Amino acid sequence: MRRLFLLFRLGEDRYAVAADAVLRVLPLQALKQLPGAPDWVAGVLVHGGAPVPVIDLSRIALGRPSRQRTSTRIVLVKHRHRGQGVAHTLGLMLEGVTETGHRNPADFVPCGLDNPRARYLGPVLDEPEGMLQWVDVDALLSDEARALLFPDAVAGVLACS
Repeated sequence: MRRLFLLFRLGEDRYAVAADAVLRVLPLQALKQLPGAPDWVAGVLVHGGAPVPVIDLSRIALGRPSRQRTSTRIVLVKHRHRGQGVAHTLGLMLEGVTETGHRNPADFVPCGLDNPRARYLGPVLDEPEGMLQWVDVDALLSDEARALLFPDAVAGVLACS
């Protein structure tokens, strides 16, 4: 059974997020900065009346900020920490967001590396355009990052202090 994916890039490499995790794709925009936050926290935006933390996946994966290009987007996703609990809206700053595509999840194979610092990197699919790697949105945040971005505060509101 084929599934729709949102495709993007980290550096020169190709990645995919399952489209059923995607709530909205927004153009790059100014974010409320959070002084003292880790450098991978790009900031906060308000969506639907609620603050949404935005993380820069290029900063996490490559150690550099996302490039400010027309194809750089903020992708709002449903994040359930390790697939459990209440879903939170999380913003991902992603480069090269220009297309979607259907793929058969069964065609993705393990990448052959167990990287505990990048548990979000899932199986790969070899394609003529290059290898495509599935990013698991629910595995993006460590326990510490989740506590920082989604503290168990009043009504799930992001604490900015």
